[in-house]
Amino acid sequence: MFPFRRQLCDDRQVTAPAAILHADLDAFYASVEQRDDPALRGRPVIVGAGVVMACSYEAKRCGVRTAMGGRQARALCPDAVVVPPRMHAYTAASKAVFDIFDNTTPLVEGISIDEAFLDVSGLRRISGPPLDIATRLRRAVADEVGLPITVGIARTKFLAKIASAVAKPDGLLEVPAGTEIDFLHPLPVERLWGVGKVTSVKLHARGVRTVADLAAVGEAGLVSMLGPGAGRHLAALAANRDPRSVQTGKRRGSIGSQHAMGRGRWTIPQLDADLTAIVDRVSRRMRKAHRIGRTVVLRMRFDDFGRATRSRTLPMATAQTQVLLDAVRRLLAEATPLIRERGITMIGMSVSGLTADDAVQLALPFDRHDRDALDVAVDGVRVRFGNAALSRARLMGRSADDFSIPMLPD
Repeated sequence: MFPFRRQLCDDRQVTAPAAILHADLDAFYASVEQRDDPALRGRPVIVGAGVVMACSYEAKRCGVRTAMGGRQARALCPDAVVVPPRMHAYTAASKAVFDIFDNTTPLVEGISIDEAFLDVSGLRRISGPPLDIATRLRRAVADEVGLPITVGIARTKFLAKIASAVAKPDGLLEVPAGTEIDFLHPLPVERLWGVGKVTSVKLHARGVRTVADLAAVGEAGLVSMLGPGAGRHLAALAANRDPRSVQTGKRRGSIGSQHAMGRGRWTIPQLDADLTAIVDRVSRRMRKAHRIGRTVVLRMRFDDFGRATRSRTLPMATAQTQVLLDAVRRLLAEATPLIRERGITMIGMSVSGLTADDAVQLALPFDRHDRDALDVAVDGVRVRFGNAALSRARLMGRSADDFSIPMLPD
C-alpha cells in the first residue's frame, strides 16, 4: 500500500512542469551599497567592520566570506572598501523586490529578506512559460530596484534553489522536466541541504563526493552512516524527491536579531548592553506584529567560528521587554564561563514559539494593559519621533543599526 502511494506521488512529479522559481538577490547588502554609491561599483565592498556581514563578488574573489573576521578579510583584500550596515536601506530594497514578486504571482513564499520561492505553474496562458516569467522578473528587479537577482527554475523547491546557486551571480538557470537527475548527480554533495562541514567529512571519508555517489550508497547505507533522519533526507534529495509546495501566508516561527562585534576582549557588561539593545528591538518588532512567544534563545559565535545556543522557556508567552531581557540575562550568566574561555564575535537572541497576542490566556488579576503600558508608550514615541528619540541611558551614543541585523533565515 505505502510503496504504491510513493510511486504514485513520484509519477505525478514526473508529469509536472518545471514551474517553481527560486529568486535570490546577489550579495544583497553589498549590492545595495554599490547601487546607492556609484563610487563603489566594480570595487570590492565589505559590509561590517568587526565581522563580515556581507561582501561583494569582487571581495569574494579575494577569498572574503560572510562571518569572517574583519582583520582577516582586510588582509585577504586590502583594497576593499569597508562600510557600516544600513538596515533601513536593505529593508526598503527588500520590500520593493517582494512587491515585484507579488505582482508576478500570488504564490510567493518568502525565505528571508533577500530570497523567495514563487510558484508560476498556473500562469502559462496569461504570462507565458516559466522561463519567460523569470526573465521578466529579473529585468523588473534590475530596472525598478537597481539590483542583480539570480533565478533558478525546477519542479521542486530543493532543485530550484540549487539551480539558482549554480547560476550565480546575476544568472538564470532552468532545469527542464525530465533532466533533473542528469543535472543533479554530477554536483558535489555539499550542494545538498543538510550537508555541512561535519556531514561532508563523514561522506568524503567513505568516498562519497558527488550526488551520484550518494545515490549509489542508497537509503539503507546512508541511514547506517548518518542516522535515520539525515540518511533518509539525503537519499530523498539525491533522487530529487521533494514534495513541499510553495506556501503563502506562512508566519514566521521566530523573531530575532544579532550583533556582529568582531574579535576583541569583550566584557560581560558590554555584552549585556548589546543584548539590552537587541531585546528592545526584538520585543518592539513582536508587538508591531501582534505576536508573543515563550522560548527565549541566546545565540553566540566564538573566535574559532564555533557556535552555541542557550534557551529558556517562559511560563507564559509574552512580548514584554523586561521579561524577555530578564530571561536572556539569565542565559548570558549561564554562558559566561564559555564566553570567557572561547572569546565571542557575535551575540544575538530570538524568541520562538510565537502565537497571536490576542490568543493569550491572561492570569489573574487580568493586568495585561497595566503591564504593557510602558512598552506601548515607548513604542509610540519611537514611531512618532524615530528610534533614536528615546533610549536607555546605557545605550546613549550607539547607532540603532548596530543592533538591527535580523537573523536569517528565521
